Amino acid sequence: MNLKRAYLLLCGFYTLLILIGAIALLMGGGSLTAMIQLGVGAVVVIGLWGYFLDRGFMNPRMWRPLAGLLALGIVVQLVAVFTAHLSGAAMTWTLTTAIFSVLPMIFLYRYGDRDQPLWASPEEREGGKVLGELLEGQRELLVEKQAEDSQATVRVRKAGDAYLASVEREREGSVEAFEERFRCPATLAFFIEKFTCISVGDFARKYRDGDASPA
Repeated sequence: MNLKRAYLLLCGFYTLLILIGAIALLMGGGSLTAMIQLGVGAVVVIGLWGYFLDRGFMNPRMWRPLAGLLALGIVVQLVAVFTAHLSGAAMTWTLTTAIFSVLPMIFLYRYGDRDQPLWASPEEREGGKVLGELLEGQRELLVEKQAEDSQATVRVRKAGDAYLASVEREREGSVEAFEERFRCPATLAFFIEKFTCISVGDFARKYRDGDASPA
């Protein structure tokens, strides 16, 4: 059994736990707290399937806060185990829940990283491919552009396995400069087009269609 299959079986196990919990609630009613826990667990399972299938489900910005919520829950449960006067059954359930929350917490934190191909749209993947190809023949890419109400300068270079984007933009008399590092070229394309008035097409027109000499 390879690691990928083992992870998928783990997802199946957590999915089965949610189904058992849902059946138990339907048969015995259940408290509001149990319903909330089941709902959170169902969202966690969706995230696990997305992570191991390399599919982007929902919004990437929600998964790290959810991982933080799981971490908080683990801490609260462990504190309860050592400080609260729980019955044997309650202590067993609380400790088991905390232990089974550790792996989902770690995986969801990784899943919430926007800088990976699974969160990129087809257009962003294509843009990342274009930038990657341009950087194969150029040490640095530089584009300046003046739009109606803003101006931007973007420098892109590759440092090892990472892509560095240095941005200087001006809007309504305010100037700001910042630099970001990305592992995925598709995320680089997303960043440039979202936070500046420059598009990947501007780089392609200057360095490919214009046959620019190396920087």
